[in-house]
Amino acid sequence: MTATTALPADYSEAYAREEDIKWVVRDALTMTKRNLIAYVRIPEAAFFSSVQPIMFVLLFRYVFAGAINVPHIGYVDYMMPGIFVQTVAFGSVSTSIGLAEDLQKGLIERFRALPMSRSAVLAGRTTADLCRNVFVVALITGVGYLVGFRVHTGLMSFLGGVGILLLFAYALSWGFAVIGLSAPNSETAQVMSFPLLFPLTFASSSFVPVKTMPGWLQGFANHQPVSLVANSARALMEGKVALLGSGTVGATVVQALIWVVGLLIILSPLAVSRYRRVS
Repeated sequence: MTATTALPADYSEAYAREEDIKWVVRDALTMTKRNLIAYVRIPEAAFFSSVQPIMFVLLFRYVFAGAINVPHIGYVDYMMPGIFVQTVAFGSVSTSIGLAEDLQKGLIERFRALPMSRSAVLAGRTTADLCRNVFVVALITGVGYLVGFRVHTGLMSFLGGVGILLLFAYALSWGFAVIGLSAPNSETAQVMSFPLLFPLTFASSSFVPVKTMPGWLQGFANHQPVSLVANSARALMEGKVALLGSGTVGATVVQALIWVVGLLIILSPLAVSRYRRVS
């Protein structure tokens, strides 16, 4: 005769939570794979989304570089971190476009009928767009090197700067997910997204020093997230502390990370809440 040992209630609950987490991760990876396959099957979209940042690199390098003077650093080294920020930010808009398209085609309703985690749809979309941004950053780095960009710190510092850029893009993706789930179609989602990005991108330190801007604009430009992320990436890639004014590399990186974490904490629950309402 064998005796059975009853498991503690807290052990059963912990095991159930662990299984739930595995289920969510597995479904999210499946949705990520689905979205990445969609990118591969539409090479035209991937091509034209890569051409745009290349055009910005060439435009700022050979058209605007002679008119913009940045102390302590060559303009090509100054502008490239700004190009990186702009590229990943614009790339995050694809989250809103993709979700709006899925919603318009009725795919969101089909996902509801499947035995899958609801959060996997959003996690899969944002993760796939993050992977796409990794590819684009690698591509733009190569183009930057061809036009004279150089990293003056080291590989680990450069990767640290890239990591901040990608985390920022991932946080933005959750915000654009809210827009995509609110728009009636993908065209409207794109129109709704870019007016939010343009002021943040160009009223920042991405392409010109903030001190050259009007005084009333400098306060906004100095403290908004795009400037802080661009400054962090620039300091980590170039080691030019003088470009940060009275700040330090560590302080600037911390401020950028606070913005990134804050955006994730605010935007991801908003996206999940909106997804529950529309689906």
